[in-house]
Amino acid sequence: MACIRELLEQREAQILSPYATLSSRTRGRIRPEPECPLRMAFQRDRDRIVHSKAFRRLKHKTQVFLSPTGDHYRTRLTHTLEVAQIARTIARALRLNEDLTEAIALGHDLGHTPFGHAGEQALNEIVPGGFSHNEQSLRVVDVLEKEGRGLNLTYEVRDGILKHAKGRGEIIPTLEENKACTLEGQIVRVADIIAYISHDLEDAIRAGIVKENDIPLMCQQILGETHARRINTMVTSLVMETQKKEGTIAMAEDVLEAMIVLREFLFERVYYNPVVRKDFEKAKRVITDLYFKFLEDEELFLKESKSKYSIMPEKRERLVCDFIAGMTDRYALNLYKRIFLPKPWMIL
Repeated sequence: MACIRELLEQREAQILSPYATLSSRTRGRIRPEPECPLRMAFQRDRDRIVHSKAFRRLKHKTQVFLSPTGDHYRTRLTHTLEVAQIARTIARALRLNEDLTEAIALGHDLGHTPFGHAGEQALNEIVPGGFSHNEQSLRVVDVLEKEGRGLNLTYEVRDGILKHAKGRGEIIPTLEENKACTLEGQIVRVADIIAYISHDLEDAIRAGIVKENDIPLMCQQILGETHARRINTMVTSLVMETQKKEGTIAMAEDVLEAMIVLREFLFERVYYNPVVRKDFEKAKRVITDLYFKFLEDEELFLKESKSKYSIMPEKRERLVCDFIAGMTDRYALNLYKRIFLPKPWMIL
């Protein structure tokens, strides 16, 4: 008699698109392990990510605005959830594998630093070999979680996490080497961009950095004049154009061009805005000072990191980078204060 997982796998094969990635045909895990009688492979990956420590820490990591006082600004966690929601909507409409799509989306930013891209840029400038959050996200799930054992995720989820981002590169990659090996992974890349250009714009308007009428006119005309309409336009275009292409991700040219223009607008008017950059440079100083302090003082590093890196074979530069990249904003700030700032004398 077939177990529940096998029945679910049979259902997948019956209802999903020919271009979908079936759970039963995964390329497997780094370390082979017994199958679950209830859950399919990508479903298990999704669950492992949600229950990981790195996922929980995302709630106190910056998206764009550092330590915002308002309750409605995005954090790295809310960004991740919005990406997952958008990606699942697209996957369902195209009859692709929702479990795989969601697992990639929920895991795509696990390696992000404190203070958002300020922290990432700081580490990239000082760590030998550079630093990128997508590579660090893969390292988190492969090595750092579970005290060095990692989450042992499937190949397809790991590939999607690694290839979800390329800075200001193409929204839909043309080079095969930059594409995820599954359509689900390729969808997450676009869903990530749809999410952040939409919600970062909304947060910037809330913060008074830009105004509604500052948005380029062609973006308003093509994408829409509200947050909801813009997302709906981009998602609908991706679904409709991809349906025509038989297994190739596509969008209408005018929508894609409007996305590029809106993203450039955000870089120029928000991400590089002097008000935002002022705190950006302060955050880079925190990351840089902590990094070199821990390189200089091994005893302090092992004490603060609770010695959890002492059994790992990598060089200390790599381990210090792992420790700092895993910090939340408030943890990094509190640690910086404790190590570098003088304490007031007590008067009795």
